[in-house]
Amino acid sequence: MPAATTSFHVDDLLVQIYNSETEMAQDVAEIAQKYLYNLLQAQDTIALLLATGNSQLKFLDALIALGEIDWSRITLFHLDEYLGINADHPASFRRYLRERVEKRVFPQQFHYIQGDALEPVAECDRYTKLLKAQPIDLCLLGVGENGHLAFNDPAVADFEDAASVKLVKLDQINRQQQVKTGYFSNLETVPQYAFTVTIPMICAAKKIICLAPETRKAKIVKEMLHGCITTNCPASILRKQPQASLFLDVNSAS
Repeated sequence: MPAATTSFHVDDLLVQIYNSETEMAQDVAEIAQKYLYNLLQAQDTIALLLATGNSQLKFLDALIALGEIDWSRITLFHLDEYLGINADHPASFRRYLRERVEKRVFPQQFHYIQGDALEPVAECDRYTKLLKAQPIDLCLLGVGENGHLAFNDPAVADFEDAASVKLVKLDQINRQQQVKTGYFSNLETVPQYAFTVTIPMICAAKKIICLAPETRKAKIVKEMLHGCITTNCPASILRKQPQASLFLDVNSAS
């Protein structure tokens, strides 16, 4: 089992650093698997809130490969989706999670945000009710290059948000990051608006695992851990969450 080379707290947030993204993904997968396995010994069903993006790929593969989790007793949700994109679009987070998770583990349910819903405000209400029907036992996160959690960019992030799910306009840094994923040919093809689970809903999860590998995340990780806790860097709110852990590789910790 790979182990973190460095472990420390910043305020309430546990931070662990690994020699490589592969070692990080494997160790975090084992942490998550043990947590889910033990939780399923204590309760009939559990709920997970999933992230997407490159930071999750190796972790999800490692978690699924470990086995010993009864996914038929797990309900899955996800953090965000582009407005106006259908479920088969290459950039759709529904497609990402359907192919990388649902088709491989067959959960009890997977509640998806319908990005192409005809009534987007009603879709926010529908998804809010689903999220609030049970506690979220585990939330998985990545950190955007602008410090966003889900699609809570600095301009729209609200640590006291009354909403659980909302529609937001994506900032240019975020949209440019989406181009880098390779699913959009240029900035103009990236949707300007998206659905997102809000910061308070994320922080309500019983356990939070945040993965932020790669050199391109180093600058925002420094701001997240050493700057002020502010919506200028939404991810900084994790420093107030004792149930949260941040996992880095040597590149993002540089």
